Amino acid sequence: MPIESIRLNQRAKDQLITLKRRTGIRNWNVLCRWALCASLAESSTPPEIEPQGETAVEMTWRTFAGEQSALYEALVAQRCVAERREPAGGVLAQQLHAHIYRGIGYLAGNPDVSSIAALTRIAAPREMPAP
Repeated sequence: MPIESIRLNQRAKDQLITLKRRTGIRNWNVLCRWALCASLAESSTPPEIEPQGETAVEMTWRTFAGEQSALYEALVAQRCVAERREPAGGVLAQQLHAHIYRGIGYLAGNPDVSSIAALTRIAAPREMPAP
């Protein structure tokens, strides 16, 4: 992955804290993986992100993706291709961040996300939307 670390602003951190409290999931990286999947499950393109303030949460790509790094990279690359974007260099990293931010906001803003089961229903639906 052409990205070394994932940096999130204070707003995303606050939303992650809310998700930790609601779901009982204690690790930022696990919640960010769920957020990525929730965003990828949406058929619309995530909004472009602008760096906002100082970094409040930072993790390496290895910490974020773990043993499934090739899978997460492939998922984001496939989404780029589906949206007619070249999945290379900065585009892949930008899209990864955009999906993580959108997914965090989506999950934190959904009052039904109160358990791991709820996360599964939202981030891993039985039928994936067509690109």
